[in-house]
Amino acid sequence: MSGSGRHPVARYWQAEDGRIRCLLCPNRCLIAPGKTGRCLGRRNVEGRLIAENYGEVVSWAVDPVEKKPLYHFYPGAEIFSVATYGCNLLCPFCQNWEISQCRAPTRYIPPEELVRMVEDAGLRLVSYTYTEPLIWFEYLLDCGRLMHKAGIKNVLVTNGMIEPEPLEEVLPVVDAMNIDLKSIREEFYRDYVQGFLPAVLNTIRQARGRCHIELTTLLIPGRNDSEAELEALTDFVAGLGRNTVLHFSRYFPRHKARESVTPEKTLLQAAEIARKKLDYVYLGNVYLGPEFRDTFCPGCGTVLVDRSGYQGRVVNVENGKCRVCGRVAELIM
Repeated sequence: MSGSGRHPVARYWQAEDGRIRCLLCPNRCLIAPGKTGRCLGRRNVEGRLIAENYGEVVSWAVDPVEKKPLYHFYPGAEIFSVATYGCNLLCPFCQNWEISQCRAPTRYIPPEELVRMVEDAGLRLVSYTYTEPLIWFEYLLDCGRLMHKAGIKNVLVTNGMIEPEPLEEVLPVVDAMNIDLKSIREEFYRDYVQGFLPAVLNTIRQARGRCHIELTTLLIPGRNDSEAELEALTDFVAGLGRNTVLHFSRYFPRHKARESVTPEKTLLQAAEIARKKLDYVYLGNVYLGPEFRDTFCPGCGTVLVDRSGYQGRVVNVENGKCRVCGRVAELIM
């Protein structure tokens, strides 16, 4: 079903008394004629919800895959990164608020052209990132299918705020996700970032086993870094499997947030708590030694991925196993 010009009619909505209820994410925005929802990408145009962000690209670049961060998905590889504008959360600490919280200037890139850009860069991985990719739903579906036909893997760096039905539709084209688990407390989501924790937890559970997932928690002093919360978050992640990859990242003041920089001791405490129940725990936005950056075999402690900055190098892995003890290396390569 076509929309206006190059922007198609969006999926997942219903008309409601002259307005439109968007059903893509749990915000369920009720959108008046001519207006957009919170994410800025879907507009009510004459009684139809138009995917106004379709093909509208605000930024693209080539990054190390470790920068996503993904540490167990093609470690050491480069990945083509692409973003639209907008987001369905209102995080006061957003690192990319200039493009996530406003309608930033864009260039229209149809899916076929994006595939060519990735191929011309000589890459086999593409990430939809920097802002929230799930609000780019229709474009993500079309690009994802074409990328797979071209032998290119799709990665989402996402806040996980999506309803189960559209998530189920998009998962077949997703090969890996880094999902922000911003907190394990509903109040944090409701009061601080204006989101819905149950939806994020459902996304994590629904995606687990369907694609590779890694989780990231940005630790903000006084907001989500108490010992009790770290233990509860670890319990949830461990419930997915001891081999679930968890990244704790250091916070720096940005946008509207004024909390002080995360102390190193907080990051070390988080790692200590999580490593009691998880095999793969990493610390980001800080360097506290290779033990928090490299990947080690849980069986014998041998280094499997040696990292310097955002560059990874696979070592001591032979036929998918640790060269020393023979344990399966839980890496996708």
